[in-house]
Amino acid sequence: MRAYEIVREIFNQCSNNQMRDVSFEEREVEDPEAYVRGFCQGENVSIERDQRSDGTLIFDVDIAGLRQRFSFTPLD
Repeated sequence: MRAYEIVREIFNQCSNNQMRDVSFEEREVEDPEAYVRGFCQGENVSIERDQRSDGTLIFDVDIAGLRQRFSFTPLD
């Protein structure tokens, strides 16, 4: 189990509106990808994973056109 700061961004689909819904939390997570998949269920789900040099994991998610990003930054 590892402690992360988790940032979840939900991108607005309305034209001319660049605002996002953003939430922050600190949580111990064993498997970040499984955590993301728990939020993102459905038939048309696409998840892309990227790992940054500082250890941050980024998951870009598309669920039937709704775009989200989950960022996991290690706290230790």
